[in-house]
Amino acid sequence: MVIIQQLISGSMLGGIYVMVAVAFTLVIGMLNFLNFTIPPIFMLSAMVSWAVAKFGLPFGIMAPPVHWLFALIVGIFVAIIASLIVERFTYRYLKNRYGDATEHAIPLVSSIGFLLIFTNVVIIYFGSEPQSFPMPFDDVSLKFNGLVLGIPQLISLLVSFGIVWFLSYLLKTTKTGRILRSIAESPDTALLLGVKVFAIVPIIFLIVGFLCGLSSALFTVNYSEVSAFIGDEVAAKAIAGMVIGGLGNIWGAVAGGLLVGILEVLSIHFFGADTVKITVWGALLIILIIKPQGIFGHVKIGKEKF
Repeated sequence: MVIIQQLISGSMLGGIYVMVAVAFTLVIGMLNFLNFTIPPIFMLSAMVSWAVAKFGLPFGIMAPPVHWLFALIVGIFVAIIASLIVERFTYRYLKNRYGDATEHAIPLVSSIGFLLIFTNVVIIYFGSEPQSFPMPFDDVSLKFNGLVLGIPQLISLLVSFGIVWFLSYLLKTTKTGRILRSIAESPDTALLLGVKVFAIVPIIFLIVGFLCGLSSALFTVNYSEVSAFIGDEVAAKAIAGMVIGGLGNIWGAVAGGLLVGILEVLSIHFFGADTVKITVWGALLIILIIKPQGIFGHVKIGKEKF
């Protein structure tokens, strides 16, 4: 019974990692570079939500206290805007100016620049200490047969699966999905075939911003604590889940994110919190040795994606 409870808890924690892992997967699968702005966008959404809930909206638009749900929605909106800004200056501007020279180091390095900017702006204005997010409830859970299901965690898991299913449907069955997959295979070829790449790529970053904001909101609801560094830990485990599941594979990111969540909870239960990183990254190392492309990945990242 104890093991079953840990598996349930780990799966629900993994729901948060799933969405962040899918965000990484979309960018690396379609544009073939690792977007380091995902951790600070995740963090920025949480910190903005906390600031709005505590201080209200600026310029006297809305005075505190602000309802927690509205504050979370503002945080999601800010994450989307931040992601679109990143697209404008890490992909579109550099691609227009330098062409193929942007593949793939320049966008990666510029995304690191945004990581540092977002993180340090938040530290300057709000500090680096953890902050408590005001929630209207303390503990909401279902109990049956000795098992405990946290309602916010369960909602996180269900929302994660719903979002991933919708993305999978979008990519496989719609015209927009086919265009996105053509860009994933070869942006230059898609451009020659008449695809307006620079009009479509922002959709990828919009989705990434939404995933970061939504996962950040669910994380905030579940743990009621935010800080300037929460994105780093979550994103590191999401990257591990993405690689374990297979680069460029959305459902692989789902499997990897859930596995990382389960491994984290089990390692805490059996060995203590200090062993989490050893367990997660040790599992990643073993997977890479046995199957370098990940559980559901392919030898060539650009092949059979999504």
